[in-house]
Amino acid sequence: MLKKLAITNGRLVEVENDEAVVYVYIAPDESERRYLVDVLKMDEHTLNSSLDPEEQSRLEFEPDHAAMIFKRPKHYSAEDNFLFKIASTGIFIFQDKLIIVVTEDTPLFEGKPFLKVASIQDVMLKLIYRAIVHFVEHLRGINMMSDSLEHQINQAMENKLLLNLFTLEKSLVYYLNAINSNAMLIEKIKNSAAKFRLTADNLEFLDDVIIENNQCREQASIYSQVLAGLMDARASIVSNNLNVRMKTLTLVTISIMLPTFVVSLFSMNVPIPHQHAEWMFALITSLAGFSAATVIFFWWNKKW
Repeated sequence: MLKKLAITNGRLVEVENDEAVVYVYIAPDESERRYLVDVLKMDEHTLNSSLDPEEQSRLEFEPDHAAMIFKRPKHYSAEDNFLFKIASTGIFIFQDKLIIVVTEDTPLFEGKPFLKVASIQDVMLKLIYRAIVHFVEHLRGINMMSDSLEHQINQAMENKLLLNLFTLEKSLVYYLNAINSNAMLIEKIKNSAAKFRLTADNLEFLDDVIIENNQCREQASIYSQVLAGLMDARASIVSNNLNVRMKTLTLVTISIMLPTFVVSLFSMNVPIPHQHAEWMFALITSLAGFSAATVIFFWWNKKW
């Protein structure tokens, strides 16, 4: 699937004619791949890497274009079960056009940065900036989900919540790796500013991108360390909650066993004194109740 966009009055506008300067290939099929490789002379390995979520961010220069791969978070849905995933995006910068290769149809040009676009270099830098903002938004979501799970774990006796928390921790590790990978890419772009023909405004914006990415990386690192450091404590909480419930169940069982023993003692099929007396039933009932009350009083007095 191909989308064409032109820069009109400082905005990216979807068009169908040859005025387009930005081309977005969404999960390109075989014919589109052959066009990109055979006609535009893209490296086939780099093109395939643009669709590989495991690929690291990188920057390469070809004779007639520059190719880069950067990491961005995939949109989260309830079916992901607390696992936040990473996607790769390929950007190929030619002299007069920008080609973007993604694996799925997702909003790429949303947000305040794209309200004013002057060139394809602007689009390139703002795509990276938008990915950083997306990471920050997901980090806030992960933190909120973590707080919610922690509150539930305080009353929990099962491992499901711990597994969900572990999945969030794994997501943070993936995010931190992706953000670090993007940081190296951004540094290479800054060192190659002349090759990209970046203007003074582009360089100023690139400095802002570096600051935002560093803050995002620090935030992800703190969340990851806190979550990892408290996993053992939370596992102990679940284990302790289970022990408390087992202790309560044991005491309830004992409080039932003593009255049962009293009733069974007087129910044996052997002669006992006063077994035909009218007050015997009241005596047995009183003894059974007294034994249960004794266990409850002892339990309460010991503050178990």
